[in-house]
Amino acid sequence: MPAPTHPRPHTETLANGLRVTLRHVPDLKRSAAVLRVAAGSHDVPLAWPGLAHFLEHLLFLGTERFPTGEGLMAYVQGHGGQVNASTRERTTEFFFELPTRAFSDGLERLSDMLAKPRMNLDDQLREREVLQAEFVAWSQDPAAQQQFSLFEGLPAEHPLRGFHAGNRDSLQVESVEFQQALKDFHQQFYQTGQVTLSLVGPQGLDELKALAEQFAAALPVGDKVAQAATVPLAVKSYQQVGEQRGNLIFAFDALPESSEEALAFLCHWLNSAKPGGLLAHLQQQQLADGLKAAPVYRFAGQALLHLEFTAPTESLDAIREQLLDWLSFFAQQDWTPLRKEYAALLQRQQQVSGALQLARLDSEQRETGVSENAATPLEQILAEIGTVDNFSRHWHLPTANPFLRANEPLANAGLIRGQTSAHRGLRTFAQDRSRGRRERSPMQFSQALPDSGDEGAIYLRWQVEAAASTELHSRLQRSLRQTQQDAREAGVELSFGATGNQWLLKLTGLQEPMPGVLEHALKCLTQVDADSPLTAPETPLIPIRQLLEALPEHALQSAETGDDTQRLWTTSRWDGLALGLNQQTQSAMGLALSRIPGIPDTQLPAPATITAQKHWRHIATASSEHALLLCCPTAGHGIAGEAAWRLLAQLCQTPFYQRLRVELQLGYAVFSALRQMQGQTVILFGVQSPSAKPAELLEHIQQFLNRIPALFEQLDDDSLSQHRQNLADQFDEANLSSKDAAELLWQAKLAGHSSDYLEQLRLDIGQLNRQTLLRAAQRLISAEGGWLCLASDPAPETLWQAAN
Repeated sequence: MPAPTHPRPHTETLANGLRVTLRHVPDLKRSAAVLRVAAGSHDVPLAWPGLAHFLEHLLFLGTERFPTGEGLMAYVQGHGGQVNASTRERTTEFFFELPTRAFSDGLERLSDMLAKPRMNLDDQLREREVLQAEFVAWSQDPAAQQQFSLFEGLPAEHPLRGFHAGNRDSLQVESVEFQQALKDFHQQFYQTGQVTLSLVGPQGLDELKALAEQFAAALPVGDKVAQAATVPLAVKSYQQVGEQRGNLIFAFDALPESSEEALAFLCHWLNSAKPGGLLAHLQQQQLADGLKAAPVYRFAGQALLHLEFTAPTESLDAIREQLLDWLSFFAQQDWTPLRKEYAALLQRQQQVSGALQLARLDSEQRETGVSENAATPLEQILAEIGTVDNFSRHWHLPTANPFLRANEPLANAGLIRGQTSAHRGLRTFAQDRSRGRRERSPMQFSQALPDSGDEGAIYLRWQVEAAASTELHSRLQRSLRQTQQDAREAGVELSFGATGNQWLLKLTGLQEPMPGVLEHALKCLTQVDADSPLTAPETPLIPIRQLLEALPEHALQSAETGDDTQRLWTTSRWDGLALGLNQQTQSAMGLALSRIPGIPDTQLPAPATITAQKHWRHIATASSEHALLLCCPTAGHGIAGEAAWRLLAQLCQTPFYQRLRVELQLGYAVFSALRQMQGQTVILFGVQSPSAKPAELLEHIQQFLNRIPALFEQLDDDSLSQHRQNLADQFDEANLSSKDAAELLWQAKLAGHSSDYLEQLRLDIGQLNRQTLLRAAQRLISAEGGWLCLASDPAPETLWQAAN
């Protein structure tokens, strides 16, 4: 049975007015902070649209104490953490996650950048161009435009109808009035009375409070400022139709307290695809194929509930009729069992959440279920939508999630009397004979991760005769949809991917439900009907994301496609890896293992990936924006080479961003990062630009690469040693989540490394010196491991190997 959920966070207001939430979670490997400012794009003076978003960007540009190369973003990236910020309608958030030993220095940088930003004019002019590029991309992004168009049914004077992104025209940086407004906005809202700080980590509450007090001391002290109320939404509902999509929007002007949790509860059951529910009925009647319900705006009692249907245009009126019928049915039900299941799934999700997820949850002050108090706002929501006492009798509540029920404990299955899971390998001959099927299985139960925790991971790989066709891949994905949803609610992330002729089923999260999830998933995948419908088309991604999504397929050598599901399963060969699973979970997997399709094979090779040549792949993006993604693999497959590649990637990250985004202002989407694909380690350099074409972007990237040796020569020995230590610490088990460690070990298996890979990687990183790093840089520059370039344009007339 999974351990109880983490306790509710401690909340208090410090003496200077800063509100804090503190959550102590002993088993976390990292710590996280979320700072929420009660001010957003709707709090900006009407004369300066985008000012709040602009200020958020400016705060990352460094301070006198911590210049750009030493600021929060560079610091977090250098320690393998996560960092970002977000400006919404009435709030702005800054958040990061770091190894615990580096956490206090991260908080110090966050407080300094909020309290003492430089905001000089040159920085502002450069950053305005970045927002201009972001605005151009936003204006051409179908998903962003669809979201913006949702509000067209609201009164014209409501701020949701206004322009808030910010661009070259609205951000009049040269204006004295704009500079005063920028200064006033920062002084009014970036002070203790307007801020909530949420800290989560393995530290005790006293230590977390001390960190919060140290953080608060650097902020200006101020009282809470009342955010101006908005005009009424003034409509009850409206609908919009588009090609194969329809939207229903319900508006609420005066919802009581607890309405946020009531809306979340309602959306959860609206989104259920189980028999007897709304989506299942719409699919059966061929009115709609998909449904997504979510609140899209909440402030001061106002809320918008958005329901998006994947459906023909002419079906929307009939869909609305069925929706109101289902809501009328739902309003008359006893919600007690649904509330219990909903609370259980929220607790499971908290149990597998990392520090940053928990800190964001605490910052939003969400409840871990639906309290008795939420029944009243839920009743009001349903009444305002227009539910009635009469409804159809074919509806029924969804069946309970099978993976939320605890399994009966096994009485030390497969262990000698007195033996525990610590006595691995001490089996009798009789036990070996009884376990013959499992011992011959290519599923490797690794001891590389301890089995004493709640979490684990399972990887199942098939090598098939032909790559799955687009139609087959879609059907395989669709077949798992309900199992994925149930598994996620129970604390298990389930995914299936088909890349070339390699198929991968992956489970990560709580290990207790995993045997049942695996059994259900295998049943779904092997019973795909040739006549089953395809998954509805997704909203197009922005160009750089399209390239990232296409990368795994193009990184493999091409393979013929096939569509005969049963033949592909029958002739496939499979192996697998399980990590962190205790003896009870392993024993419970017996039935699932016996149902794995294909031929067991303990010698499956890693898929053939990028060769030592320069390959160019043109990806049509249907956008006027240009994008390029350069993928640079290591020259060999040894751990020492990977260690050098990892340090190269870490050292390049900040200078690459600074050069191409800040100095050259090529676009707002600029990044470099290390990735592992099918056991191969690569460095990625990506840029999306509104003006520079891929050939020009590639030239800028190559110029940056040529400058790398000079950048490294400028590093003194102490700085290089610190970078090396920071990188090595990222692979210490004390800093790695079980999910991250499992993924690293799976990639190590694909690369042919042994189970001591993490230890060896740390040792090899520790042995890197300036000379080995420079040699690695030269291998990168000369493309010894090959280059793969994905771009929105065809290949230039160079030595690149072009292919479609």
